[in-house]
Amino acid sequence: MNDFTVLFLIALTASFVVEFWLSRRQAAHVLLHRGEVPKAFRESITLEAHQKAADYTADKARLSDIDRVVGVLVLLGFTLGGGIGSLQTFWNGLGQSPLISGIGLILSVLLIAQLIELPISLYQTFVIEQRYGFNRSSLGQFLKDLVLQTGVSFALGGPLLALILWVMTSTGPTWWLMAWAIVMSFSILMSWAYPTLIAPLFNKFTPLPDVTLRARIEALLKRCGFHSQGIFVMDGSRRSGHGNAYFTGIGDSKRIVFYDTLVESLEHDELEAVLAHELGHFKRRHVIKMLFTSAFLTLTGFALLGWISQKDWFYQGLGVDGPSTAAALLLFILTAPVFTVFLKPIIAKFQRGFEFEADDFASEHTQAAHLITALVKLYRENASTLTPDPLYAAFHYSHPPAAIRIQHLNERTKPA
Repeated sequence: MNDFTVLFLIALTASFVVEFWLSRRQAAHVLLHRGEVPKAFRESITLEAHQKAADYTADKARLSDIDRVVGVLVLLGFTLGGGIGSLQTFWNGLGQSPLISGIGLILSVLLIAQLIELPISLYQTFVIEQRYGFNRSSLGQFLKDLVLQTGVSFALGGPLLALILWVMTSTGPTWWLMAWAIVMSFSILMSWAYPTLIAPLFNKFTPLPDVTLRARIEALLKRCGFHSQGIFVMDGSRRSGHGNAYFTGIGDSKRIVFYDTLVESLEHDELEAVLAHELGHFKRRHVIKMLFTSAFLTLTGFALLGWISQKDWFYQGLGVDGPSTAAALLLFILTAPVFTVFLKPIIAKFQRGFEFEADDFASEHTQAAHLITALVKLYRENASTLTPDPLYAAFHYSHPPAAIRIQHLNERTKPA
């Protein structure tokens, strides 16, 4: 055990304790306020719906606690427990090139981790989601999705991984700059390809059939100066009763997507307001801002990896005897979240600010009252808690808590 081992264990313990404590605070706070609907929602949310949301939140929190414990044990098993070292010895013993052995090492660790997480995913879907009436997926559909997701991830990630490992070993001490450029280029390419090439592998997307609603949306797009390649309805009800809407893609692949469950539950005015909110993210350049933030953090990460991968204490401190580019990349991917957990509230604060800005944009181009009624329906139908723990929300919520968001919109309500 060297000094880095001690630092890793301290960081792991601190991140686990903080996350577990926040989760317990969230569950306790939500259950404490289970018996009474907040005043702002008493006319629109029944006590039964409020209690369902509280119980749903508490059940998810308990499962996340179990998942967190499993995650820590898996991480310790792969690192200090010698899992990665043993797998590296296995792959090296097959007599393949370092590149092939490195790819095999990383993909095998990711696959093992996914298999360990499978029981928790099954419980989440077929127990918790089923209990609260959200799951609409069969076991066959679940397993089909899992196999397809894994296949697509390996088909796309394998070549990317091979290229990064080659760059790490073949391009000199500034390899991390080239690796960063490759990763960012790949990210932009996927943003372009996802709507038309990848998403249709999992869901069916059909042009919005409601002529009246489509005309309203097209008028909104024209007012906002937004151009897309179509307005689509996604068959989200095949798997879940949750509803959502989003726009995706870049360049000529931009498209607007409504879940079919959302179209069924919201009025036209409400759908228009929800879309205006999503357009607000685009018009306020939130996508670009998050892209630049991601680029900066990724560059910082690669620069750090470029330095730390040259240090023997990094490998030895995490249970790997022999240094290698694959081990360096894998160890960094696995342990970085432990050391960056306290960035979460900072990032979440900026994201909540973006949501307020998007709500303001929606209020300028539609009626804020329509967005309020839409959000209330979504809170009710998705069983979203109306009473989150403030500290937990500050740390984890990318959207403002319900009461704060509705109050913000009420201040911007204008007469019809």
